[in-house]
Amino acid sequence: MNLEQTLASVQEASRSLLAVEEDTINNLLYAVADAAISHSDYILEENRKDLERMNPANPKYDRLKLTKERLQEIAKGLRQVAALPSPLGRVLKERVLPNGLQLWRISVPFGVIGIIYEARPNVSFDVFSLCLKAGSACVLKGGSDADCSNRAIVKVIHGALERFGLDTHLVELLPSDHETTARLLKADRYVDLIIPRGSSRLISFVKQNATIPIIETGAGICHTYFDSEGDVMKGAAIVNNAKTRRVSVCNALDCLIVHANRLPDLPALCAPLQQSSVLIYADEPAFAALSGHYPFHLLQPATSESYGTEFLDYKMAVKTVTSLDEALAHIRRYGSKHSESIVTENSDNAARFLRDVDAACVYHNAPTSFTDGGQFGLGAEIGISTQKLHARGPMALEEITTYKWIIEGDGQVRS
Repeated sequence: MNLEQTLASVQEASRSLLAVEEDTINNLLYAVADAAISHSDYILEENRKDLERMNPANPKYDRLKLTKERLQEIAKGLRQVAALPSPLGRVLKERVLPNGLQLWRISVPFGVIGIIYEARPNVSFDVFSLCLKAGSACVLKGGSDADCSNRAIVKVIHGALERFGLDTHLVELLPSDHETTARLLKADRYVDLIIPRGSSRLISFVKQNATIPIIETGAGICHTYFDSEGDVMKGAAIVNNAKTRRVSVCNALDCLIVHANRLPDLPALCAPLQQSSVLIYADEPAFAALSGHYPFHLLQPATSESYGTEFLDYKMAVKTVTSLDEALAHIRRYGSKHSESIVTENSDNAARFLRDVDAACVYHNAPTSFTDGGQFGLGAEIGISTQKLHARGPMALEEITTYKWIIEGDGQVRS
């Protein structure tokens, strides 16, 4: 592949998209949803080739795996994006200056958005739909683990674009090698924005090497603090859902922080985790509280590496604290500013936690598993931003647009 020529073609395609009617965009997305189902056998066969190269014990295996049910959910997400109002052309600000100049700030596309991601083939569909709806072309840079799946998906999308008479360069999948990643990060002549999705190592590499603006979708090191006035029934359900609903996603729970006064309730809090064989790394007080009440083979002493780790697996750390202040300090030290939760019936403690925790999403009496664009009513998401500039939290259509000022005059000149 001639990368520069390819990116130039994507840039040209993004400009052609400005003239495409919204109804055409929506109908195309419906067509891609239908194609994802009608070509499911082909997509799943290519996905199997990727799965055969990965150990099923690898935490990435679940994220890599596609099924007919997951393709149905993907198609549902595509249709939801099609049904959403366009994020483009919205008047964000409007004013008239004393000299008569009329000003409007309106939402517009970025142009070309590059997405770097790992073993998540569903991202190929999600990114295409969101970028297209937001008026941008997209450059996909998937990992080698999912290369067969990604190429099958992009082939299906290209087929739909051709049927609608649109430029297939509106979505381009680059080779999966590392050299291409490095070159993409320097392609600021053609690409307007880079969004990395993946491990902390990938995020760090992108941050250190990109000459293009990036939106950081960082690792999800998520905590739940069970306060001295937490409800055990609520807490057990919240911890279990946050940890076991889907362990390979960034909003999964990694560390349960428990107030020392509630250590007698720790076995009840952790009891539902046994059904999923969750391995617990407990500090000394928590280990003592769980011994004899939690399966011995699933209980290990915590080490320094147990905290600040995104497990992406059926594993969880437990940390004992003696105060809300200590819980907040632990989160500040080990959190990734993704999603944090407190379980408490004390409204003052809840209010302070919600105020003081520096994270994209902060919960009271609810699990971090809700950090998701679909759950927030935003439709499909392009990622969870953990930074503070431009976008924070689930990034959907509004977050992948920018704006420009429109100024209408009648011959005014500046003195």
